[in-house]
Amino acid sequence: MSLDIKFKKASDDNYIEIKPIGEVDIYTSPEFKNKVMKIIENESINIIINGEELEYIDSTGLGVLMSLYKKAKENNIVIGIVNVNSNIYKLFDITGLNKVFDIKNGDSDGQH
Repeated sequence: MSLDIKFKKASDDNYIEIKPIGEVDIYTSPEFKNKVMKIIENESINIIINGEELEYIDSTGLGVLMSLYKKAKENNIVIGIVNVNSNIYKLFDITGLNKVFDIKNGDSDGQH
């Protein structure tokens, strides 16, 4: 599977939504990291990663999220994560990253 990344700036320019579509894994992580890193380095805008179409993320992808988080924090930018499915949320939970990232509203089953 591949990765498509969509970007949408909020109408009030308060944040930018990044929507990864597909898989963030060892093959697609570099592209994801480069595109998001450019936003962090070039714009002072908070980031929301919308995981509603994220089908899979592996440890490489989680590592990329951590490096993005650290860079964002250096630049006083907040990264939030929304709409991840329950399987992906479990990865955040198991690794403890659910305590690092502000993760909101996953599946409609209300598990998290």
